[in-house]
Amino acid sequence: MLLWIIFACLTAAVAALLILPLARGAEPVADSAEGEAAVYRDQLRELERDKGLGLIGDEEAEYARAEIGRRLIATADKDANAAASPARRRASLVVLAVTVFVPAVGLCLYLALGSPWLPAQPLAARLENPGNNLDLLVAKAERHLALNPNDGSGWDLLAPIYFRTQRMGDAEMAYRNAIRLIGENPERLSGLGETLVAASGGIVTEDARSAFEAAAKLSPQDARVRFYLALALEQAGKNDEARVAFEALAKDAPRGAPWAALVNEHIAKVGGTVIPQLDNNDEAVAAIQSMGADDQQAAIRGMVEALATRMSQEPNNIAGWMQLVRSYAVLGDRQKAGEALANGLKTFPPSSNEGGQLVALGREIGIEAQNTAGEGAKP
Repeated sequence: MLLWIIFACLTAAVAALLILPLARGAEPVADSAEGEAAVYRDQLRELERDKGLGLIGDEEAEYARAEIGRRLIATADKDANAAASPARRRASLVVLAVTVFVPAVGLCLYLALGSPWLPAQPLAARLENPGNNLDLLVAKAERHLALNPNDGSGWDLLAPIYFRTQRMGDAEMAYRNAIRLIGENPERLSGLGETLVAASGGIVTEDARSAFEAAAKLSPQDARVRFYLALALEQAGKNDEARVAFEALAKDAPRGAPWAALVNEHIAKVGGTVIPQLDNNDEAVAAIQSMGADDQQAAIRGMVEALATRMSQEPNNIAGWMQLVRSYAVLGDRQKAGEALANGLKTFPPSSNEGGQLVALGREIGIEAQNTAGEGAKP
């Protein structure tokens, strides 16, 4: 309460200092006001003469005339201000009364209706009840771990939050502490590996590969672990081994797996043959797999073009646009992938959640949207 009273007093004091000059009488006007007006009139005549002789341009003359006129008006106002000084003093007193009265009334109302004796809620109290505030939740967990550094479950809880908020150094520390204190499991090991990959700009480092290998021993069918181990082979230049690993992962992919198209992209990079999962039509896929390589590519392109036609007729389908962009990328047709991305963004602007997914997909596969602001090519 004392703090608010001090603030109110300071406000009143500052207001009084600001309006004090207004409460004083006007300064006497110099007797030379008429002389000043005569000088300005002479300047106007000289200005017209210079303009007539071509010594000054029309625009400069207008600017000068306006300035001299302003000074003439100011000179004329001096007499008016002097005559109006009593009224000015009365207005200043009104301003003084209002300025002091309003803070005083506000303070009285606060003392009568507010709770000035209620103490401010400190940070510790807010941390006890953070609600849905993620920052407070993290701060609460960090405070707890600072007091209880051997709480492995706390580190296990905090590690993925650090990862999602791009605090990779903290995420690595949290994962390692959790593993050290409560042991290894597939989620902790794969989380540590993924954190190390993200921190190294997408490179599966030796430490990351070791973490994924340990996770694979505990959960051999974990798709995320298998993907990163195959990616490590690809980055090491072992394309044949990487192709086998990626193809096995694609074969085991469940129907409609969102990561299947990404696996297909890597299969294409290491020289494998891929079939984009367009409609999850088992019969169509089986038929294509029985064809020769050239016929396969022709059939696949036909399926992709059929999807493109459908999207032009039914554009309000974010999953379809994502699938079309990835399919063109898998086929190596980056131009059409860019066009599909641009057309998808016409229906789902980048500022929307769906549009954000398309933008992220474009960045992921290295394709820039074309003609997103205007009319782009139809898919």
